[in-house]
Amino acid sequence: MTAMTAMTVDAVDSSNTARADRAIPKRIPLTRVIAVELRKMFNTRSGFWLMASIVIAGVGTTVGIILLAPESDLTYYTFARAVGFPMAIILPMIATLSITGEWSQRSGLTTFTLVPRRKRVIVAKGLASLGVGVAAMLFAFAIGAVGNLVGTAITGADLVWDVSVTEGATIVLGSLLCLLTGTMLGMLIRSSVGALVVYFMYAFVLPSLFGVLTTSVDWFPDVRPWIDLNLAESFLFNGQVTGEQWANVAVTAGVWIILPALLGLRLAMRSEVK
Repeated sequence: MTAMTAMTVDAVDSSNTARADRAIPKRIPLTRVIAVELRKMFNTRSGFWLMASIVIAGVGTTVGIILLAPESDLTYYTFARAVGFPMAIILPMIATLSITGEWSQRSGLTTFTLVPRRKRVIVAKGLASLGVGVAAMLFAFAIGAVGNLVGTAITGADLVWDVSVTEGATIVLGSLLCLLTGTMLGMLIRSSVGALVVYFMYAFVLPSLFGVLTTSVDWFPDVRPWIDLNLAESFLFNGQVTGEQWANVAVTAGVWIILPALLGLRLAMRSEVK
């Protein structure tokens, strides 16, 4: 009996020693998680064509301006703003699909098993989307510059570079705010179809409703810049931004993006993944 007990104790001790000697796996670095999320944006058919649509829309818009715009409008600002407009619509869709993929494509169990802290995955998705947004806007500025050079060369108009660094930065900021709207809706709804439907309501239905109220209610035009996110974002695309307009952007972004995003993050952290 004593011998059996001693053998059992020795076996337990050796098992504990083996566990102690076993290497503890390191936590997956955030940079690798971001790289994976970037790759996932391109791997799906919908993600690939959304990315391709950025290039297609940029080139198509530039060609359209060269062919149809009057010579007086062939300036760098015209090209940059026109190319950036479709991107402001496409980028939020990319961000939305990136967030909702874990719930809509049923890959959440795998993702959140490999990276148990959901917040790190969501942060990685957000940073990956912002990286794509910045790259897309740099492409917009580049293709706008090419369009400006080619358009003025064909028509013989004067070459005009009328976008300063500050104005370019505000245009990028406006586009990223549009992208963050998609990120917020993805966290809040966690369904690709539902989030995209609500996004199009954000982008098209609400501005139309606010436009009707502006023409029918006397006091609403004074209030609208403080509650209409799309109108506030448009200030960032129109050149110089005044102090009051910056306040409009901050208030509307806080109400329509930041507060719902905090709620969406809380729901995403607690929601069941199947």
